[in-house]
Amino acid sequence: MRRTLRVPPTDRPRLADVRARQPGLVEAVRADARLASEREGDRRAYRGRWGLVRQVAFLAWTTDAFGALVLYRVKAAALRAGVPVVPRLAHRLAMSWAQVSIGNPVLVHPGIYLPHGGVVIDGFAEIHPGVRIRPFVTIGLVDGEFTGPTIGPDVRIGTGAKVLGPVVVGAGANVGANAVVIRDVAPGAVVGGVPARPLTSSP
Repeated sequence: MRRTLRVPPTDRPRLADVRARQPGLVEAVRADARLASEREGDRRAYRGRWGLVRQVAFLAWTTDAFGALVLYRVKAAALRAGVPVVPRLAHRLAMSWAQVSIGNPVLVHPGIYLPHGGVVIDGFAEIHPGVRIRPFVTIGLVDGEFTGPTIGPDVRIGTGAKVLGPVVVGAGANVGANAVVIRDVAPGAVVGGVPARPLTSSP
């Protein structure tokens, strides 16, 4: 029998708090598109609403996971507005597009980059701007916890890495491929291994 993870009654108000803090749809998509274009080497200037539409269409067509990220933004905006059906539909489409699964309690600030799919983010997690998440990454929970990781600004998370539980990954840190992070990571640190340990620090 499949078990359903239920949020305890004492934590339920936090869902409303997360929804209230979700960024606006256009603001978030614009920031995501700007970062994705930079990472993809597209230096063209996109101005105005129609410029954003062209940029989003181009990125959705030419990259693996940008369309799925946009669908997550639609889901978050619909949840914030209390629109029914749309959040579940957008979630299913994001899963079909690039296997990107971002849970309802997750707060993703504007301007993150997913070059490929296969990304799972769940729990009361928070992802700050400038974060780059490679494929097959899980940012989620440990058994018995409902609070997930906080990923600071400009963090890089390598292919196959796992960041689990109520940990904080400091700004500018680099999580190596296939690392398993179960403890806080200092700002600017480079960590790797199972469990992840500091390898070097940025100057």
